[in-house]
Amino acid sequence: MRASSLVRPEIATLEPYTPVVPFDVLVRRLGRTVDDIVKLNANENPYGPSPRVREALAELPFPHIYPDPQSRALREALSEYTGVPAESLLAGAGADELIDLTMRLFLQPGDSILNCPPTFGMYAFDAAVAGADVVAVPRRTDFALDLPAIEAAVARHHPKLLFVTSPNNPDGSLLPDADLEQLLALPLVVVLDEAYVEFAGQHLDRLTWVSRCENLIVLRTFSKWAGLAGLRVGYGAFPSCIVPDLWKIKQPYGVSQAASAAAIAALEDHAWSQHKVALIVQERERLTCLLEGIPYLQPFPSRSNFVLCRVLGREATQVKDALEGEGILIRYYRTPRLKDCIRISVGTPEQTDRLIDMLRRLS
Repeated sequence: MRASSLVRPEIATLEPYTPVVPFDVLVRRLGRTVDDIVKLNANENPYGPSPRVREALAELPFPHIYPDPQSRALREALSEYTGVPAESLLAGAGADELIDLTMRLFLQPGDSILNCPPTFGMYAFDAAVAGADVVAVPRRTDFALDLPAIEAAVARHHPKLLFVTSPNNPDGSLLPDADLEQLLALPLVVVLDEAYVEFAGQHLDRLTWVSRCENLIVLRTFSKWAGLAGLRVGYGAFPSCIVPDLWKIKQPYGVSQAASAAAIAALEDHAWSQHKVALIVQERERLTCLLEGIPYLQPFPSRSNFVLCRVLGREATQVKDALEGEGILIRYYRTPRLKDCIRISVGTPEQTDRLIDMLRRLS
């Protein structure tokens, strides 16, 4: 018997998620040095982590010992940082682990989630892995949620989970408080992904909403603001009524010793990271203004660390490929709503200058 004959049918036909190509692979493929590449395709922090993070990693005392399965020290540090009780916080190997954990808690084959594309692709992907159906309610042309259509879809399909990102990836738009309140009135669990909220100038109060909203989950990550994308550490605030069940199914040792130490150090040196976040926000505004001066690009307003642009009068893939040929990496999506768009992560001023110079040359 071939093992493949026993694979779940929904997995056998599943379209794989397409992550960005690893940096070292791109370096070899482009035939360039690391210093010659401008990487603006994955929304990473161009300044990297705090020096205190590097010190914590260098001094890691017990790499040969399994980490705390409950990440107690990290959760206590997060509680002090967010004002959310440690008992309501879970840490994971990136927010991605917590998205998957949430789906495993609630979904069984035949259940459904509600998704609002264009948005982060892992929601639909993880639901498909769980054997659940994905009910898609597309965003409006300005990327705002279509609330009447969401309410109609909930009444018709009875999804268990609704995933919404704020600021949304890939356009950077925010979910207003009033819209969130309206979503929370629906008979489902709202999973609010705030991976980029530190760049929006938002306070941390939506994490505290979880204490009064028993159908709200809020997810965060250290990948963006703290520059820890390579270490994979995220966290979430969960209603107290489901936390015991989450602990039952959570894989032990999900957050490594290194990731935990780095995250705690980042919180201790929060002022350093906040300064870098401010620089990124400042550069985002400068980048947007410069992109508005490129005749074939139409940038969308963004409250995140990236800018989505519609490409006018030419193929978006041509722009992406031309930039890549010069060692400048940006993101292109092949989905129908985004096939004429490119997304540019905010880099350093020097990286912006090189990008804009090349875009002008393409004119």
